[in-house]
Amino acid sequence: MTSRTIHEPQRFTLDEPVTALDVRLISGRLNVVATDGPARVDVARAAGARRPLHVAHHDGTLSIRQERKFRWSQVLRWVGPFARWPRVDVSVAVPAEVLATLRLVDGSLVASGLRGETRADVTSGRITLMGLRGRTVAKITSGPVEALGVAGDLSLETVSGEVILADSAPASVRAHTVSGAITCDFDNPRRSEIRLSTISGGITVRVREDSDLAVRLHTVSGRITSGFPQIRADGGFGAVHDGEGVLGAGEGKLWASATSGSIALLARGVGDDLEELP
Repeated sequence: MTSRTIHEPQRFTLDEPVTALDVRLISGRLNVVATDGPARVDVARAAGARRPLHVAHHDGTLSIRQERKFRWSQVLRWVGPFARWPRVDVSVAVPAEVLATLRLVDGSLVASGLRGETRADVTSGRITLMGLRGRTVAKITSGPVEALGVAGDLSLETVSGEVILADSAPASVRAHTVSGAITCDFDNPRRSEIRLSTISGGITVRVREDSDLAVRLHTVSGRITSGFPQIRADGGFGAVHDGEGVLGAGEGKLWASATSGSIALLARGVGDDLEELP
């Protein structure tokens, strides 16, 4: 087992193989990227002796943790409208197949190129996922989560914030917001199972015209619009609206539900480049 305590900016390379990554930070920025070479850690900003980083490598697991201990005399300094924990800036390069568990209380988290199972958890800030494969689970309490070019099984959840998914054809998608919009732009999601739900917010989904999807849309207090004539929208009971239909062979499934918000299903030409959704 190797370990070190970091009080100031530094970078180093690990000679031992890394099969799992476990990061737990309080405040700042975390960037995790896949690499073909040995694992590397780059601390561009440290929190000093008061909140050092502890880095350890044991049985293939690389763990990075930020010191949490404090004295009661410091409590007022860390609470209230002007509270601010010492921030860190950590970048980690690991083999693409690692099992990654990433936790951050306050700040931005970016993960790219990983192909194993990835779990990202942020309390307040932002999560960005790029080019991930395998199973991915991302949860954030306050802030947006964005996934670009992601495949495999994907689960995105935010309490207060937006979910954005683009340039992707995942095998399955579960996206849920309590208060926030969901915006998705898919390649042809053949045999994919896509489930989108929000309590307060709208849902916008764009798929290619040649998509093979069985579609079911439901909103309680909103309206349903579709760029596909195959989708039939009905008024239902009271303010409830439903829409359903089959696109192509219907090999995949798209289910979208909004309690307070509208749902829009847009069509994209087969040869069109991906553009930002309106």
